[in-house]
Amino acid sequence: MTTSQETLKASTPPTWTRRPANLARAVTADLVERIVRGVYPPGTPLPPEPILCQTFSVSRTVVREAVKILQEKGLVQVRQGTGTIVTSPSMWDMLDELVLGATIAEDDSLAILDDLVVTRRVLESDMANVAARLADQETVERLRTLVDRMDELVDDHVTYHEHDRAFHDTVMQASGNRIARGVVRALESQVVNTARYMGRTERALCVASNQGHRRVYERIAAHDPDGAAEAMFTHITEAWLVRRGAPGSPARLQR
Repeated sequence: MTTSQETLKASTPPTWTRRPANLARAVTADLVERIVRGVYPPGTPLPPEPILCQTFSVSRTVVREAVKILQEKGLVQVRQGTGTIVTSPSMWDMLDELVLGATIAEDDSLAILDDLVVTRRVLESDMANVAARLADQETVERLRTLVDRMDELVDDHVTYHEHDRAFHDTVMQASGNRIARGVVRALESQVVNTARYMGRTERALCVASNQGHRRVYERIAAHDPDGAAEAMFTHITEAWLVRRGAPGSPARLQR
């Protein structure tokens, strides 16, 4: 080994110092993925502490903190005399970033994204109803400006979708429902940059999508609550069905 090679080897940080600063959260993220993938199926125990320590090359303290975080996410229950048991998916916190992200990644049927769209559709159509009653002229002008601008951006799907999100957020803010807006934003933040959710992005689809936006804007500008709710419900449904492009009947979307 040359002197320069020896110097490089000596200056290279050991593996330990290059590992994530928060080891417990790194271990948690890995365990969440394993649980969602079914490596550790519901009703079965996680491997014992010594095995987990060996698997991840961490201390018992780190493993215990990771298990505590898994409990908070609803993925496991610690039972005296039985161990740490993986729970049923019905108990998982689906608003949690790690849980939702891992579930979407493993769901080839797109059912979880269908459920996300249904949830968003219910909340946003209600917020559109309220926005049509409460929106002031400034909000109406903001929506009109966004819709007009999106007509000009149909060939630039990245910028178009930025304005798309701004349009929906303007409607949600106009409703004044901070909880519903928070839920929608939390859900969207997990999927807005994923190909499975964004789907197709051709010019014609942007054109069709903005026709839906314009109908929502027009009903809000006319202070027509029921019309605004229906326009938003239809827009979100139709836009997802086009982007979805997957085989099989999305039964969850049917009403």
